[in-house]
Amino acid sequence: MSELTKKINLILKVWRQKGPKDVGSFKEYEAKGVSTDASFLEMLDAVNEELISKGDDPIAFDHDCREGICGSCGFMIDGEAHGPQKSTTVCQLHMRAFKEGDVLTLEPWRASAFPIIKDLMADRSAMDRIIMAGGYISANTGGARDANSILISKNDADQAFNAATCIGCGACVASCKNAAAMLFTAAKVSHLALLPQGQIERKTRAERMVAQMDAEGFGACTSTGSCSASCPKDISLVNIAQMNREFLKAKVFKEDQVDVGGGF
Repeated sequence: MSELTKKINLILKVWRQKGPKDVGSFKEYEAKGVSTDASFLEMLDAVNEELISKGDDPIAFDHDCREGICGSCGFMIDGEAHGPQKSTTVCQLHMRAFKEGDVLTLEPWRASAFPIIKDLMADRSAMDRIIMAGGYISANTGGARDANSILISKNDADQAFNAATCIGCGACVASCKNAAAMLFTAAKVSHLALLPQGQIERKTRAERMVAQMDAEGFGACTSTGSCSASCPKDISLVNIAQMNREFLKAKVFKEDQVDVGGGF
């Protein structure tokens, strides 16, 4: 053990709910001798091992790669999506961010579009359906091409890369007072709108994805910025402005097509 490694004891107040239709409540657990080098999920693993050894039901939570890439993990820690450390997923949050005796409240994403599956697990398939509505390209790319064969301006490339870093974890929805999915949807719309490969569906993409977002029951955006502030990948609010422009262009294009008697 390094000199910087410490062992701390914590109290966890965890939301326990057996299923979507069950009434949940907070249950209190002790996390003893937690290494400050451990990740938050590793700490929960240790708590679950103790629960299992006692014959109790372990705490259910989503996870996969545990490298901050896949977007599977995510829940609220003391009212903050992914916890107190900025630009960090909960799987990459380490226990050195906490101190001896801390009392931590853990609960799932709260949104009508994210029904609770069990405990800290929420059904985020609504975000998948938004992607299916328009987050694709139909360009026939053929064989592999050189990276510099399609010229893209530095500004567009930087903005597209920023948007593409969205991992779809849902923290933006959970942290928004309206449970809006604007930042997520905007990131997906902006990413493809800024690149040559995304131009074929550009005039319909924003309209279709926004329509699906509304159909899923997400709230409206009031531009408080809490979504970007809680995003583990620092997705910029600029993407929402970009999506609004794309949406307006789609509406204007459709009206122009109707005026001249053409189809959309």
